[in-house]
Amino acid sequence: MALLLRNVSCVVSCDKTDTVYEGVDIYIKDGKIENIGIDLDVGAQRVINCTNMLCFPGLVNTHHHLYQMFSRNIKSVQNLELFPWLKALYGVWKNLDSEVVYLSSQCGMAELMKNGCTTCFDHHYVFPQGNSDSLLSSQYESAKELGIRMYMSRGSMNLSQKDGGLPPDSVVQTTDEILKDSIQAIEKYHDSSFGSMNMLALAPCSPFSASLDLYKESASLAREYGVKLHTHLCETIDEENYTLEKYGMRPLSYMESLGFVGEDVWYAHGIHFNDSEIKFLADSGTGVAHCPISNMKLSSGVARVAQMKNYGVKVGLAVDGSASNDGSNMLEEMRVAYLLSRLTFGDKGLSAYDVLKLATSGSAKVLGRDDIGSIEIGKCADMFLVDKRRVELVGATSDPKAMLSTVGLKSAVDYTIVNGEITVENGRCVNVDEDKLFEIANKKVVGYLGDLL
Repeated sequence: MALLLRNVSCVVSCDKTDTVYEGVDIYIKDGKIENIGIDLDVGAQRVINCTNMLCFPGLVNTHHHLYQMFSRNIKSVQNLELFPWLKALYGVWKNLDSEVVYLSSQCGMAELMKNGCTTCFDHHYVFPQGNSDSLLSSQYESAKELGIRMYMSRGSMNLSQKDGGLPPDSVVQTTDEILKDSIQAIEKYHDSSFGSMNMLALAPCSPFSASLDLYKESASLAREYGVKLHTHLCETIDEENYTLEKYGMRPLSYMESLGFVGEDVWYAHGIHFNDSEIKFLADSGTGVAHCPISNMKLSSGVARVAQMKNYGVKVGLAVDGSASNDGSNMLEEMRVAYLLSRLTFGDKGLSAYDVLKLATSGSAKVLGRDDIGSIEIGKCADMFLVDKRRVELVGATSDPKAMLSTVGLKSAVDYTIVNGEITVENGRCVNVDEDKLFEIANKKVVGYLGDLL
């Protein structure tokens, strides 16, 4: 399909030279940006008048747990920190089935898209009774129906409570089972081609739920098949104490000893890195997914993202799990990231535009993708548009590069475009009946949570 965005008021490209276009057309064909210019003489199946629209690159979410969408705002865990929070919720998550994963993924990704997100990485690591392929398949089908660009993971846990880990026996597997499933998942779901709509990473959950051998074997397997690696790291002081006590090393040194560092690796959170560790991340090319709202809710701490950026660490933005964030909104994440950095680090913190680039080109780099993350000729046509004629944006649009982080957006975007296809129009998902999805999903939540509601 050919799509022409006619006379876009302002395009914030987030390219390497931070180009901002005014009053231009964007011509999209076969999923790519074919041209950007004034009064383009081209044919298109659809033309959208964008005279009053602001256009931004699609937001790229680098860490999520979509299955947690159905365990949000549970009263009994609202005030818990990470370790006790996890122990309490594993009692819920051990009952996951393919329908929960399908519906929770669809709800979470629909919310992401309605707020300008075009690519979602999901860290799924809970496979009750070894139910691997059916859960991944459910997530794959959910993303395909919505039209979002998906980056899946075959997460894993093999340390249960009897082994000194946190999860119950029912949600862990043996290393051999995990590696076998991982090969099958890579072969079935990973597409490394330009413009890929579905990729897959291997992702042991955390140092307190995955063994030394699992990390080593996952790293070896990932490199054999050419896929990336992901895990939680340096999220809490409890985790730091755990690796010091069990392995005699800080978390990052432990990962280095396992070969779980490098250009093909990124960590979620990265709150408690010291100066030398931040330099090591930069030198090794290891990335970090910044999850400010989750970090705040679980009282985990404030990541030193501005310092990471200054050292040259690859950093992206992420919403983290719905149950530790209670939402799937990258626009909200951006504003919180900016304000938290200002509060904590003052003028040494992130600028508003820094945060936009974290969520777009920065996140794309973390995921190892050079085909998304900015609005440039030849790149994938992933973007969103906002009509600036909103009461809540009066006086707010003089600096479009900063607006989403300083002022924010309090309602859905007008259009989201993924791979050249309109997936959100007038603030509503195009490929799913939102009212019907709400009814079906809400009914499933009631049966899933039972007495916890």
